[in-house]
Amino acid sequence: MKPILPGTLGADGRPTTLGVMGGGQLGRMFVQAAQSMGYFTAVLDPDPTSPAGLVAHYHIEADYLGEPGLAQLMQRSSAITTEFENVPAMALYTLGAHRPVAPSAESVALCQDRAVEKKHFTDSGVPCAPFALIESAAQLAEVPSTLLPGILKTARLGYDGKGQVRVADRAALAAAWDELKQVPCVLEQRLALAHEISVIVARHADGTCVHLPVQQNLHRDGILAVTQVPAPDVAPALQQQAIAAATKLAAAMHYIGVLCVEFFILDDGSLVANEMAPRPHNSGHYSIDACDMSQFELQVRCLAGLPLTAPRLHSPAVMLNLLGELWFDTNSEGGRERSPRWAEVLALPGAHLHLYGKANARRGRKMGHLTITAADAARARALALQAAALLGIEAFN
Repeated sequence: MKPILPGTLGADGRPTTLGVMGGGQLGRMFVQAAQSMGYFTAVLDPDPTSPAGLVAHYHIEADYLGEPGLAQLMQRSSAITTEFENVPAMALYTLGAHRPVAPSAESVALCQDRAVEKKHFTDSGVPCAPFALIESAAQLAEVPSTLLPGILKTARLGYDGKGQVRVADRAALAAAWDELKQVPCVLEQRLALAHEISVIVARHADGTCVHLPVQQNLHRDGILAVTQVPAPDVAPALQQQAIAAATKLAAAMHYIGVLCVEFFILDDGSLVANEMAPRPHNSGHYSIDACDMSQFELQVRCLAGLPLTAPRLHSPAVMLNLLGELWFDTNSEGGRERSPRWAEVLALPGAHLHLYGKANARRGRKMGHLTITAADAARARALALQAAALLGIEAFN
């Protein structure tokens, strides 16, 4: 692929434009990275107030499968990416017939189906939790007892803990499958976890692959709450094992773009893959402030065919996810709206606030993130705990 260079004019006389399917916060940060490098940007999203659409040069307010919108995105863009994994793969197939698309429709489709994703793990020689596919009452009845207690997950359209039910026994499993409307599901054995980590890799069309440092994550109610880098509780050898596994998974599907692979570290010290996200990831947001190249610049470079260089962590960091709960006073009746204590938070050294431009706060909604950087990990953690206390966020280890 010939590189798509920034700051140039296309054959139609318009500035080189990179397109993105989806207008959420990941699209917003991609757009900001692309613009800083000199590209124009186009966003397709049906929401007129989408975070990415508000800052892009062109906002195409259209359905993801509508032909007029897809045609306009193709007309505007020299290459196209996606910012969320549930964008219809069919739309990416359509776009890919006319423009470079990264990641490809095939890669996105693979990551959209947990059963297919699990097969990719096993085919690639990367361990994952024991599981069973449940698509019928017969398969439900044949589930091995060894998978219980477990977690029943919808095969498609699950994220941030949605579409997941913990089950202790067969009766609970049957009830959970009914609760999930008897859609195709994957039952995973519940494992004894010591830590959760993630690895973000970026893979070029020429096979070059680089990665961010291993991130140690804490989830609450299925949503990422805290990311610490360097990973404080993960041995270097295990970090290298996770990086190698993520790189292998990307190469096995000829992936182009930024890919996040989440792993569990079990109590016995072994490593198993949990899931993949074919896009930048919440756990990599710290890279904007703590690395010399963010995950979003890596996404731009992969899409445009520019050279990839290995990102360097220049500052230890802790990232706090900012959810809509912070905008409500939990001590008042009904949860009166309030303004978080930004002035006090921003008085802390190394505090970097990123709000996503979402007009309305809702509980559980990702409104932004706060990254704390410092000269050493202990200082970053101490400052992050101060910030958490000011914002009313639960402390972390």
